[in-house]
Amino acid sequence: MKTASQVDGQVWDQARRQVWDQVWDQVRGQVWNQVWDQVWDQVRGQVWNQVWGQVVSQVWGQVVSQVGNQVISEIIK
Repeated sequence: MKTASQVDGQVWDQARRQVWDQVWDQVRGQVWNQVWDQVWDQVRGQVWNQVWGQVVSQVWGQVVSQVGNQVISEIIK
């Protein structure tokens, strides 16, 4: 047999855990979303700028050189 205080302790532990889990989930969810959004925006912004800059400059360079070569070859013909 468990004593009343042991049962009380168990019930209290469970209740505390449930409440803590719920509160923690909510708080963590909100904080995580905010922080993640900020971090993600910054990281995405930086990465996007870098990658986009590289891609655009590469693609643009290729396109310009191809078009330029075609135009030049057309003119030469």
